[in-house]
Amino acid sequence: MVATLGLVVAEIVGGFLGHSVALLNDAVHNLSDVPALGISWLAMRWAERPADTEKTYGYHRAGTLAAFTNALVLIFLSLWLGYEAFARLRAPVNVVESWMIWTSLAALGVNGGITLALVRGRNDLNLRSILIHNFGDALSNIAIIAGAIAIRITGAQWLDPILGLAIGFLVLWSSIGILRESSHILLEGRPREMRVEEVARVMLAIEGVQEVHDVHIWSLGGGHNALSLHARVPDMHMDACERILISIQEKAAKNFRIDHTTVQLERAGLPATSGYVMPEPAKK
Repeated sequence: MVATLGLVVAEIVGGFLGHSVALLNDAVHNLSDVPALGISWLAMRWAERPADTEKTYGYHRAGTLAAFTNALVLIFLSLWLGYEAFARLRAPVNVVESWMIWTSLAALGVNGGITLALVRGRNDLNLRSILIHNFGDALSNIAIIAGAIAIRITGAQWLDPILGLAIGFLVLWSSIGILRESSHILLEGRPREMRVEEVARVMLAIEGVQEVHDVHIWSLGGGHNALSLHARVPDMHMDACERILISIQEKAAKNFRIDHTTVQLERAGLPATSGYVMPEPAKK
């Protein structure tokens, strides 16, 4: 965060001295990294905390909540950046290309280093939101450098606000994807790589399971998934029921990487009280 704050100060100074709206927009963009990094750091710390009597599933969604918050901030910020760039497009101002180039080179070094450091954690939604954020920063730095060189060669001052609009659009596009995915998890949506019918079909293949219904799958965040279902079995001893429960849990973990499974066993042949996922009894 210290490096990011130093980068923001440098870009603000360079933007004012160089009369560059693209550089100022990028400075405001980088300024949003400070709370984003702070929230994400806190979220990762919280996610490591064990479950307690209040948060019985633990704090796995802390990172998802951080990603959702960061995405909202970035969407509003990108809209504001776009508005400012459009205003400058209508009234272009002469920029100082040297300030744009040298300031962006320094920013590229910082953002590029952060991006490379986060590549290994790209599968975590929280870290991916930071990775995309900093990758966008690095791309915007490259664009500003190229734009400054083009302005110096052609004298086309309108390139600066165009770059500002492009940066705003890039941030908006990446943020909407993070917002959609994080809200899907917060609303307990089904993990996108799984299908309810497929999970039910695998459970029906277990010996003794005749019907499956009320199947619910959701993500706890941080790569942790949960499953609950009702399984109908014939009259049997409790030991046999325990074997079926263990088989369901093992299938869920092995086939679908579900680490929290809740099963309600019911006697087969009773009238259905809810919609079946797989209404036909298994053929044994």
